[in-house]
Amino acid sequence: MPLDWSNAELAAGLSCYRREEFFDAHEHWESAWMQARDAERSFLQGLIQLTVAFHHLTNGNAAGALSLLRRALIRLERCPECFGGVDVAALRNEARAWRDAIELKAPSLPTAYPGINLVEQQSA
Repeated sequence: MPLDWSNAELAAGLSCYRREEFFDAHEHWESAWMQARDAERSFLQGLIQLTVAFHHLTNGNAAGALSLLRRALIRLERCPECFGGVDVAALRNEARAWRDAIELKAPSLPTAYPGINLVEQQSA
């Protein structure tokens, strides 16, 4: 089921995420998460965990970021390639690159945070 990304909390969270205002994005999405059900709830929790991971990373907490990236990926792995109107396959790949770089203590991290790209879904 597509999520309504024009909804106030989802849209505000996405806008904050894209501006790298991770704590604020988490706050907006948590409001939407509290009202979601089943698969949408789990998916939103994965997005929230991803967002909090980058909040930790920007505050110098690589261990906290890594832990949350791992947890976010577990949730996102349960989703199909496109879920809730989001290109989850691309999001997972980009999040894995960050996880791997942090795990390996790479000299440089990826240049951009994982994109949350909205896609049109076809009706079945």
